[in-house]
Amino acid sequence: MRKNLVVLSGAGISAESGLKTFRDADGLWEGHSIYDVATPEAWHRNPELVQEFYNQRRKQLREVNPNAAHYGLAELEAQFNVHIITQNVDDLHERAGSTQVLHLHGELNKARSTGPGREEVLLEHWELKTGDLCANGFQLRPHIVWFGEEVPALYDAAMLCQQADILLVIGTSLQVYPAAGLVHEAPFDIPRFYIDPKAEERGGQSNLQVIAKTATEGIKDFRAILLD
Repeated sequence: MRKNLVVLSGAGISAESGLKTFRDADGLWEGHSIYDVATPEAWHRNPELVQEFYNQRRKQLREVNPNAAHYGLAELEAQFNVHIITQNVDDLHERAGSTQVLHLHGELNKARSTGPGREEVLLEHWELKTGDLCANGFQLRPHIVWFGEEVPALYDAAMLCQQADILLVIGTSLQVYPAAGLVHEAPFDIPRFYIDPKAEERGGQSNLQVIAKTATEGIKDFRAILLD
């Protein structure tokens, strides 16, 4: 029986594909405060601005490709039952070939109805506009978990972590909750790895074997350890 490899991935893995990280160093997202583009209040206050912000991110996503870290994780499905729990809203894991990806914070390539059914719609293009409606006549919004909203996939993510035989954290600072708390859901006595160039500086993570490299470089070391 193949072992369960559970991966927690974050913005660092996609940054190496040239995708801008969601939050810049100055705390602004492409010049916008999070309160202008990533809260339910922002959506109600200025939906056109919110739509345009995510349209540009969606457009950029179509211009980049998966990198060696994405492909390296996908290839591990040949030996392990790999579940990826990602904080990223892009589809680079899927495009690299990973078949079991759980998105904690939503997906750029989907829209969601603002109606009571909250139906999800797969977008065929990068632009979502005011007037784009679901089948029941409600405006579509980005399928993103905004600040102040619940994380619907958190329970499923916790269950996957509890069943892990091996845990890998890659490309995330482990500073953002509730996602960071998933590390503590995994059994303490299993092999646990942390790939991040600043992992040693951050510290404070118990029982994690640190690989202080970028995602694309660190995945090589990780695969060598697993497949040795």
